Amino acid sequence: MNADSLRLNRSATLENIALENPPIEIQLDSTGLRLKIYLINLDRAEDRLAFMSEELSRAGLLFERVSAIAGRNIAFPIPEFDAQAYRRCHGRQANPSEVGCYLSHIECARRFLASGEPHALILEDDLTFPEDFGDLLRASLNAAATWDILRLSTVNTGRKYPFLDITPRRSLAVALTREKGSGAYIINRRAARWMVEKLVPMRLPYDIAYDLEHFAGLRAVFVIPAPVDQMTNFPTQIQQGRRQYRLPWWRRLSIYPYRAWFEASRFLFRAGMLLRFRLVK
Repeated sequence: MNADSLRLNRSATLENIALENPPIEIQLDSTGLRLKIYLINLDRAEDRLAFMSEELSRAGLLFERVSAIAGRNIAFPIPEFDAQAYRRCHGRQANPSEVGCYLSHIECARRFLASGEPHALILEDDLTFPEDFGDLLRASLNAAATWDILRLSTVNTGRKYPFLDITPRRSLAVALTREKGSGAYIINRRAARWMVEKLVPMRLPYDIAYDLEHFAGLRAVFVIPAPVDQMTNFPTQIQQGRRQYRLPWWRRLSIYPYRAWFEASRFLFRAGMLLRFRLVK
């Protein structure tokens, strides 16, 4: 099945999409980690798939390709997207590419829950990895008792506060402010259930929605320095023409109470989490 044959309509569900897009596994030398690895990739983005296959092969990792949902093939309205809440909380009209990206990440969480593995690494297709990526994954999983979501990349430069060294070069850390980007992260089954059960329908872009894990009492932690680079030379598949979806300023006033609540609650929760980590240490 190719991307052009995929259509979302009022009766479509993510379960239907999963059945129509069976897993494609690329067999590579495995590091032996109990870790499912999902690579989100549009059918038409063959250059990105080739690039990421080489990156993952170099790291010795087996991965499953998840055919990304192409926004241009979504026939709105769909039950997985709450347009009214999106306008109220984010101040924008629906960006089809953003919706497709969001639902593709949710599909990864669904597939992970259907597997028997305790953790999953979810990847977008425009990343580069360090030479010690396999060792870093192993060290991160050894510290899995400290996190539910482990973020390996970011597009922000905000300060992260370390609390645990996991390799001679890298530490686990907590960010007290918003961090955007969802290029590479690891989740456990508790986080995956939250994503599948609570993050649908979509009300915010994915990298903002999953940065609100504290509302579910989940622990989101960063690896610093961030090991995965999301700044490759591939052109963006989501941000082009993004301004056309922005509402007039007077229709965006509703977003500010939400943002203030998001930021204050995030800061308080993560500050308490960081304090507990450092006291235990």
